[in-house]
This record gives sequence, structure tokens and C-alpha cells, in this order.
Amino acid sequence: MVAKKRAPRRRARRSFNISAIEAGTALSLAQSTGFADSFQQALSGDLAGAVNNMSSTILSNKSKIIGTIGAAAVARMATKGFGSLQVAKLGPVKVKL
Repeated sequence: MVAKKRAPRRRARRSFNISAIEAGTALSLAQSTGFADSFQQALSGDLAGAVNNMSSTILSNKSKIIGTIGAAAVARMATKGFGSLQVAKLGPVKVKL
């Protein structure tokens, strides 16, 4: 009788890649939109206040937000081109051109 051969074990990858342009853009947009404060307000139960807070912050920082997206688009063109039109990604939120 021959011993059964064990199936090779798959090991989890110990490293992962993250795009510096996408991560930096997403963090800058999160800061410019007041995401952290609005999220904290929403967690405390004030959803309407959170949405109003975020919308007023976005309206007051819209030139900074547009500049951030424009700089990310230029950096994306310089490094990879427009193969994928995604400029930023933070969790389920994606910014595409």
C-alpha cells in the first residue's frame, strides 16, 4: 500500500501592493470633505447633520478638491497613462475620470 500524497498547502501572500497616487488622493479627499467628522457624527446617530456637515465642507473646499483630482490625473498620466481611469479609491468609494 502506498501512502497518499498530501496536497500542497497554499500560503497567504505576505505582501500587497498599494498605489501611492490613489491612496494619497483618497486621503486628501477624505480630509478635504470632512469625512472623519461627518462619519463620527453619523455614528452618533445624527445622519442629517452628518450629510449637511459634509455637503457644506465640500462646497467650501471645492477648489481644493478639484485641484487634488487634477493633480492626481496628471500624476496618473505621467506614470501609467489612462489605462484605468480610476484616480482614487478609499474603501467602496472610487473616483474615476
